[in-house]
Amino acid sequence: MKDESDKFFDMVEVPSCPGKLEVPTPAEKDALDKMRGIKERVRTLKRRLARLKDSGHAEGVPETSELEKELSHLKMEWDKWEQIRQKAAKERMILLGHEERH
Repeated sequence: MKDESDKFFDMVEVPSCPGKLEVPTPAEKDALDKMRGIKERVRTLKRRLARLKDSGHAEGVPETSELEKELSHLKMEWDKWEQIRQKAAKERMILLGHEERH
């Protein structure tokens, strides 16, 4: 059985965050999804590179160079999405009133 204070809260809408902001935001989710994809691709490439190195055939093999280039490219992609994620997180914190816009 509800007491009187429970009835009061049933009748009164308790204020929440403006616009009932989804956490993480869609922008953050998008960035995190992209980052997960990059991480999975990096793991695959690193396993392949490790197998080449373990076999002793890594030196001078064009695939080794291609794998290293791809890893470098993925690092840049990761950094780009990390900046996007951080920006989206900052925007969320501003909207929630936890940070101020500078």
